[in-house]
Amino acid sequence: MPSTTNHTVPGLEKPAEIRVDRWGICHIRAETRHDVFFTQGFNAARDRLWQLDIWRKRGLGRMAGDFGPGFLAQDRAARLFLYRGDMDAEWAAYGTPEARSITEAFTAGINAYIILTQHNPMLLPPEFAAMGTKPEQWEPRDVVRIRSHGLVRNVLSEAARSRVMARANLETDLARRSIEPPHDITIPEGFDPAIIPDDVLDVFKLATAAPDFSPARLAATLDQAWRWTKVTDTGDVTLDGSNNWSIAGSRTASGRPILASDPHRAHALPSLRSIVHLTGPGIDVIGAGEPALPGISIGHNGHAAFSLTILPMDQEDMYVYETHPDDPLKYRYGSGWENMTIIEEFVAVRGCEDQIVTLAFTRHGPVVARTTGHAFAVRSVWSEPGASAYFASLAYLGVRSVGEFAKALSHWSTPSVNQVYADVSGDIGWFAAGKSPVRPNWDGLLPVPGDGRYEWKGFHTFAELPQTINPASGFVATANEMNLPEGFPYETVKLGFEWAERSRSRQIHAMLEAQGQHSVADTMALQTDDTSIPAKRLGKLIEGFNTEAASMLQSWDHRLTRESPAAALQEVWWSKHLKQKLLDIVAPDPAVRALMVPGDVETLLGLLEHPDARVPDVRTLLATTLEAAYTDCAARMGDDPSKWAWGRLHHGAFPHPLHRVADLPGVAALPKGGSGSTVMAATYRLSDFRVTHGASFRMAVDVGNWDASMAINAPGQSGDPRSPHYADLAPLWAAGEYVPMLYSRAAVDAATEQVIRLIP
Repeated sequence: MPSTTNHTVPGLEKPAEIRVDRWGICHIRAETRHDVFFTQGFNAARDRLWQLDIWRKRGLGRMAGDFGPGFLAQDRAARLFLYRGDMDAEWAAYGTPEARSITEAFTAGINAYIILTQHNPMLLPPEFAAMGTKPEQWEPRDVVRIRSHGLVRNVLSEAARSRVMARANLETDLARRSIEPPHDITIPEGFDPAIIPDDVLDVFKLATAAPDFSPARLAATLDQAWRWTKVTDTGDVTLDGSNNWSIAGSRTASGRPILASDPHRAHALPSLRSIVHLTGPGIDVIGAGEPALPGISIGHNGHAAFSLTILPMDQEDMYVYETHPDDPLKYRYGSGWENMTIIEEFVAVRGCEDQIVTLAFTRHGPVVARTTGHAFAVRSVWSEPGASAYFASLAYLGVRSVGEFAKALSHWSTPSVNQVYADVSGDIGWFAAGKSPVRPNWDGLLPVPGDGRYEWKGFHTFAELPQTINPASGFVATANEMNLPEGFPYETVKLGFEWAERSRSRQIHAMLEAQGQHSVADTMALQTDDTSIPAKRLGKLIEGFNTEAASMLQSWDHRLTRESPAAALQEVWWSKHLKQKLLDIVAPDPAVRALMVPGDVETLLGLLEHPDARVPDVRTLLATTLEAAYTDCAARMGDDPSKWAWGRLHHGAFPHPLHRVADLPGVAALPKGGSGSTVMAATYRLSDFRVTHGASFRMAVDVGNWDASMAINAPGQSGDPRSPHYADLAPLWAAGEYVPMLYSRAAVDAATEQVIRLIP
C-alpha cells in the first residue's frame, strides 16, 4: 500500500492529491482548473524548493540579500535584463486568456507550501539550514519577468566575431563558427570591429550565469563586491541543442505515430526539468517542464503529443553608440543626442546596509559596457511582451488538431524552436516558432551603430516561418541543424546563419530513412545512439596508415560506447590533439586563438577533407597527432590498449551546487558514452572529460498507446537530498535506460508509492 500524507492548505478550492509513482513522477489530480495549477505549484515547492528559491532570487537580482556582497554585481546584472514593460501587454501576449490566472494559482501553491515550512521547518530542504537562509514568497509576475534563464542568440557570437575580425579576418572566424546557408557577411556601415572591448559582454554573461557558491565569494566584504564580475564558464548557448522527431503511423510497427524528444542543456543537480502529470477539468497532460513554470512544454495530452528543440534564430543584437564628449550619459541618435534612461535601485546585502545600483538603458536596451567615447547595449526579444521562456506552451496544452497547435505557436516568442507534433488521428508536423526580428539592411552577424540606421522593423509573422505537415517522407526530425527548406528566402527572411553541426542530424535521418517499421524501442535506441560521424570522416582520412593507433581506429565501428578502447583513442585524438592543432594553425595569434573555443566541427573537418594553403600536409598532421594521442591514452590508462575504455575518461557527474561550502550529497562520476557529435549528445569539458551538456531528460511517446511511452530524467525527479528520488535515475540515464511514463488512471494507481492529499 502506498504511504499517505495529508496537508491542510488554505487557498485550495477542493480536495486534491499528488500521487508519486515508483520513479518519482508526480501525478496531480484536482477537481477545479485553479486547483490543478495551485497543486502543481505546491508540488514544485515540495520537491524543488531550494532550486525554485535560487531561480527566483538569481533572476530578480536578490542573491546578495541571502549570500552577501559577493553577489552584488550579479544582482545588478540580472536586473538589467528583467522585463520592465507593461504587464497587461505581457499577460495578453501568450495566446491564452488564462496566462495570468494560471500563474496566480501556480504561485499561490508555491506560497502555500512556503507557509507550511514556516510552521514546520522540518519541511525545508537542508540547503536552507546549511546556508542560513529562508525561501521568499512569489508574486505571479516574478514567473514571467525573469528572462535571463532563457536561450536567445547571437550577441556573444557578434562580439567574438568582431574581435576575431579586428585581429584576423572572417575566414579565420569560420573556424570558430561556420555560416549557413551560403552568405557573404557584410560589415555594417560605420562599424569598426576594433572598437569592441574584450570585456564588452562580461555583464551579460554574469546576468545569465548560474550562481557560483565559492567560500571566497560567500566571505566577501563590501569592498570586495565587484571582484565577482567575470564568468569563466558562461554555459555557451552554442552547446545547448536537442533532438526531436515525429514518425507517421505508415512507418511504425504499430501503425500509430511515435514522437521523440531529448532536449540538451547544461547538466545540473537538480535537473533543469521535471516530469509531471496534471489532471483536472479540461486538462490531462503529462510531460516535462521547468519547475518554476506552470504547465509543461514537452509531452502529450492524451490526444496530441508535442516536442521542441532549439531552432537557432538570431534574437538579439549589440548596439554601439558614440557618447557625448561632455556627458557620457548622452548618445548620438539621428542628428542629435539622446539621454540614457537611468534607474537607481536598492539591493539588500547580507550584513550590510542596502546598496544602490545604477542601471542605464538606451532606446534599444540595457547598457552593458562603456569605454571612452562609446557605450554598448544589448537589444533582445526579452524586452518584448510575451518573451518568458517556454511560457507560451500554456497555449497548446489542450490542442486537439495540428491546426490548433499551429495557432497556439503563432504566439511563441522564446526560445526559438523546432516544434514537432503527432496526434491520434495520424497527423504529424514540424513548425519553426519564435520571435524573429526584421533587419531590413543588415544580417545580424556583427554589432551595429546605435545611431538609428539599424533598427528592427517589427517581427516576421508566423506565416513567414517554415513548416511541414504530413510530409511524403513519413517523418519529421530536427537536431538544430540548418533545416530551412529548399527555396526558403533566407536572405530576406534572415532567421539566422549560425546552426549546429550536422552530425546528429545526419545519423538521425539515416536511421529513420532505413527503418520502415519503427518502434518505441527503436526511438530509445536512436536517442542513445553513440555513432560518431566525425569519427567516420576521420577514419577515411587515415586509410592506408600502418600504425597500431591507426589499426585500432580502422577496425572499429565508430561507436563511442563506454567500453570501447578505440572510442577513447578517437576522442582524445580529436579533442585534445588534432582539433587543438588545427585551431593553432588557423589562429596563430594567441589573442585570436583564445576566441576560437570550442571550435567549429564542420569547418575544421572540412579543412582536413579539402585542405588549403594553411594545411599543406594533412597526412603528416593526422599521423603526428594520432601518435601523440596514442601516447596520451597510454599515460592516462596504461600501456595495454585492451584495457582502455572511453567511459574511464568520459563521465557524467552531478555535484551539488553547494559542494564547496556545505556537506550535501551529489552524484559521483558515472561512465558515459557518446560525445557532443553523437545523437546521444554528451558534450564534455577538456580538462577532465566530464559531461557538461546533453540530454538529462528523454521521452519516447507511443501516440495512442500512452502507457507504453517511456522517459528518463537525471539525476532524479526530486531536488531534496532526503528524497529517495533525488538521484535514483542517474545510473539508468548513464546506461541509456528509461522508465515508464504512465498515463492511464489504472496504471498510475498500480505504480503509486506515495499519496499526498491536500485538503482546503
